[in-house]
Amino acid sequence: MLSDLTFCKSTVKQFDNLTRSVHDKCMAVKTITIDLDAYDALARRKRQGQSFSDVIKEHFAGGGTGNDLLEVTHRFSLGDDALEAAEARVAERQRDRARAVRL
Repeated sequence: MLSDLTFCKSTVKQFDNLTRSVHDKCMAVKTITIDLDAYDALARRKRQGQSFSDVIKEHFAGGGTGNDLLEVTHRFSLGDDALEAAEARVAERQRDRARAVRL
């Protein structure tokens, strides 16, 4: 599959004697093909006003490292009640595991 790389140029349109810029900056655009399941997964995560590119970047870009996570966890502490509730939830999920339907 070939994909086209297109460069967007800043576009100016005339509306009621007012000149407005349609695109503020030039950015490269790449067309990709995804199946319907992938599209549905993206659409479920997309919030109002957000582009699909924003959803993808939010999920994949700048994810951080395990060391970043470790640093953050040192700033928080959980009380005994919260830890006991988490342990109870884990035990509950281990007892009632979801099973795939056999066809």
